[in-house]
Amino acid sequence: MFHRLWIYQRERFPLLANGTLVAVLTAASLLYASLALGATRGLHLDLFAAAFGVALGLFLQLRIFDEFKDYADDVAFRPYRPVPRGVVTLRELGAIGLLVAGIQIILTSWISWQLLPLLALVWLYMGLMGREFFVSRWLKAHPLIYMLSHMVITPLILLFLTAWVWLVSGAGLAPGLGWFLAASYGNGMVFEIGRKIRAPADEEVGVETYSALWGRGGAVIAWIGAMALAGVCMTAAATFLNLELPIALLLGTLWAGALLIAMRFLRTPMHRRGIAIERYSALWTFLIYLGLIAGALATGRF
Repeated sequence: MFHRLWIYQRERFPLLANGTLVAVLTAASLLYASLALGATRGLHLDLFAAAFGVALGLFLQLRIFDEFKDYADDVAFRPYRPVPRGVVTLRELGAIGLLVAGIQIILTSWISWQLLPLLALVWLYMGLMGREFFVSRWLKAHPLIYMLSHMVITPLILLFLTAWVWLVSGAGLAPGLGWFLAASYGNGMVFEIGRKIRAPADEEVGVETYSALWGRGGAVIAWIGAMALAGVCMTAAATFLNLELPIALLLGTLWAGALLIAMRFLRTPMHRRGIAIERYSALWTFLIYLGLIAGALATGRF
């Protein structure tokens, strides 16, 4: 069992990569809420450790929901994935998801029972996503709405994480939280679009990608536009921490790098340049939150 689960995580949920990204996301969320509410120091290790454990579990559960949702398509078009080829079963993954849910309830309750309704809200939305809001055929015929509806889960998770500060303390919603959540929505689109832009040779039958649906040019424009949206919103959120200038400089530099990668891909749509877009999407998401943490460190408010 351990060997099979190790194979699964390596292929579908790499713990090191996902754990690093979720740790930065969690720390940035807690820091933002704390500092926006006027705290002089923003991160408590016990709070961070519990929130990180719950957040990592949420992203694992998202992956498990996807395995159930995509099972028929995976069997038909992606038999090389771990579930169709029998490395793990849906039943085993479902049991893991329930076990993780139990741990999440314990960790969340340890901090505050007040957080449980928000955790339940995140789970409810995940469940609706897993059932494709009971309009699967219609959503698949409207891929843009499909993406926009599914990306709501990202700000919902961050709303839950920031609540570990503003709800538990009784201070009310953190100033600028709307901008912070809007930035997370944009980041979700950056990541989602970026991982589904492929070179012509990498397109697969039965696998919908944005480069196939919208054309390479349309997909790349959407990717760059999502970055611009996320960057503007994060800069607006950073004004509430007096970090707008360094954040704007960081994101402007990253956006310029994305433009260069996009132009190279459009000029010569090779495999490695399609992969570069996917990896840069992850790097953008990582650095946009790491920038907030670095800003807090630089001003002595970590």
